[in-house]
Amino acid sequence: MYKAFLIKYAEIAIKGKNRYLFEDALVSQMNHALKKVDGTFRIRKEQGRIYIEMDGEYDYDEAVEALKCVFGIVGICPVVILEDEGFDKLAEEVIHHIDEAYPDKHFTFKVNARRARKNYPLESMEINAQLGERILNAFPETRVDVHKPEVVINVEIRNQINVYSTVIPGPGGMPVGTNGKAMLLLSGGIDSPVAGYMIAKRGVTIDATYFHAPPYTSERAKQKVVDLAKIVAKYSGPINLHVVNFTDIQLYIYEQCPHEELTIIMRRYMMKLAEHFAKENKCLGLITGESIGQVASQTMIANSLSQFDLILPELMQSKAKEISIYLNTDDCLMEFSSEIPDPEEIEPDFTFNIKYITFQVYFD
Repeated sequence: MYKAFLIKYAEIAIKGKNRYLFEDALVSQMNHALKKVDGTFRIRKEQGRIYIEMDGEYDYDEAVEALKCVFGIVGICPVVILEDEGFDKLAEEVIHHIDEAYPDKHFTFKVNARRARKNYPLESMEINAQLGERILNAFPETRVDVHKPEVVINVEIRNQINVYSTVIPGPGGMPVGTNGKAMLLLSGGIDSPVAGYMIAKRGVTIDATYFHAPPYTSERAKQKVVDLAKIVAKYSGPINLHVVNFTDIQLYIYEQCPHEELTIIMRRYMMKLAEHFAKENKCLGLITGESIGQVASQTMIANSLSQFDLILPELMQSKAKEISIYLNTDDCLMEFSSEIPDPEEIEPDFTFNIKYITFQVYFD
């Protein structure tokens, strides 16, 4: 049973002076993920490496599954950590590790040594050659293949010596909480939860809004959305799910608006409501999960119209010298200027069909 994990990360390593912030966020996420796992875990940082050390018994499989849901981790390596007691002791421990980890010795291998501590008496290539020789002598049925080995024996010479041969892939990405917060418009389909997963993978904390319209949508549909939120929350952390009763709004739109425009109008009201909850929860963006061209309502034009009400008030309140909005139906041009004091006087009418919209904003 391994007593430690070596955690590998990728993008965090290219950060500059603020790198420690991303490392601390990753450690925090790992601590949160391991809370539900049986056992006692200690996490420490050292020279670009993060170690998880276990005291006593723990559930190995459960710990690995928990860490595989932490964004920012690209590799989980069960590792043997050794004190430097000479090369002979190192070779003995490597042979012992292989004997326990691989009952069937019919495999090809390669030794990959990294000498971060430069005062070690042997160079990396010498370590590779001599350890390879010891392994072949101990297990004659093994073979060396430096190009496409079945097993790579990694040896890292640091303050201590790390020996590992298994790298369990992690989800990658950035630690959640390092890139702000956004509101996810969650539905029962596949697109929106996947969008939430992908945005969370870039380090964004997410909340969610679901539009429920009983009796047109059942409790079973609502429960499906709750279940999807729980699945996404395994990776993104806790999600606050806002359930909006949309029935009255939907019926009013159906009664008052042209039927050929029902979809786009309902989408715009969903955007408005989601924006309301986003502002309440200090979110910096909306996540819709739309796939361009997948259905008739998911086109570039429809998406522009859905978000038009969110953009226009901000432009009106900005310090723009002039705002020009082109509505390309009859080649008409509507120009609004920030010099007009009351935005209500220039609120446009969107009841006609619009094919293209172009904003031109001029600042002093």
